[in-house]
Amino acid sequence: MDNDFDFLVGTWTVANRRLAAGAWDEFPGESTCLQVWDGAANFDQISFPTKGFRGLTLRLYDPARDEWSLYWASSRDGLLGLPPVVGRFDTDGVGRFHADEVHDGRAVRVRYVWDGITATTARWAQAFSHDAGRTWQTNWVMDFTRTG
Repeated sequence: MDNDFDFLVGTWTVANRRLAAGAWDEFPGESTCLQVWDGAANFDQISFPTKGFRGLTLRLYDPARDEWSLYWASSRDGLLGLPPVVGRFDTDGVGRFHADEVHDGRAVRVRYVWDGITATTARWAQAFSHDAGRTWQTNWVMDFTRTG
């Protein structure tokens, strides 16, 4: 539905855990999400103060396909990541989104999962698969806590 991401509107602190060189790197983030098109689109900016860069996610709802397209951009290069990660929220309230990309020169299937959604919390996790989705390695987890 076009209001699936209403929960994300507002400001958040974000506890990040990102897998780098086989070890988990933990760092803070701050995110603000704004809604447009009566809930059929939104965008957020997240800053990573200890990392020195910011990210932006644009989410667009396609009512004909009943699915969302999620686009990521980083202040490090200023480029919109393509292709988008595409999917929807299931009846269990969990959002699952996928795309085929190239990461570090290798073909990879990417999965985003949104879950643990309450009025004051949410979780986003990214995982990669190098075997067409048979197995997954989670490599980034963001735990959101509402601040305002």
